[in-house]
Amino acid sequence: MLPHMDAAYNLARWLMRNEHDARDSVQDAYLRAFKAYDQFRGGDGKPWLLTIVRNVCYSKLRKNRAVEPPNVFDETEHGQVDERAETAERLRREVSVEHLNATLAELPEAMREMIVLHDLEGLSYREIATVVGIPLGTVMSRLARARLRLQRELMQRLAKETPDEL
Repeated sequence: MLPHMDAAYNLARWLMRNEHDARDSVQDAYLRAFKAYDQFRGGDGKPWLLTIVRNVCYSKLRKNRAVEPPNVFDETEHGQVDERAETAERLRREVSVEHLNATLAELPEAMREMIVLHDLEGLSYREIATVVGIPLGTVMSRLARARLRLQRELMQRLAKETPDEL
C-alpha cells in the first residue's frame, strides 16, 4: 500500500482542506488498512486504500464540523449543457494552476471528490464507484456536472480578471 501514499494524501488533502488534518487522516487510514488487511481480496490496492482514506476523512469531518450539504440537482444549474468548445480551449490556454486549485477548492465536496479521484488520481469510473459506494452511472453524471461547474466557475474567475476580452 505504500506506493499509493501520494494518492491517499492527495485525496485527504482535498477532502480535509487542511494539510495537518490530511496527514492525520492518511496515518489513521493506513493503521485501519493494516488492521483490516485480511479483508483485502487482492488485485489493485489503490481503490481499497482510497475507500478507507475517504471513510476516515468523512468520519473526521462529521465528528469535528458539519459536512457540506450534498449538492442537490437543480435543473436550471445542472441541466444545461455548455457546448462551446472554444470555452474549454480558452480555459486550457489561460487558466493558471493557482486559479484551477482555488476554483477546485471552492466546489462542493461531492464534485471536488469526483474530479480529484478521476482527473488527478486517474481512477476509472468503476474504481470511483467502489471507493465512493455509488452506482457507476452516478459517478459519470457527478463527474460531468463537476467538470461543467468547474469550467463555469473558471470562466467567471477569468471574466472578473479580463472583462474586456470576454
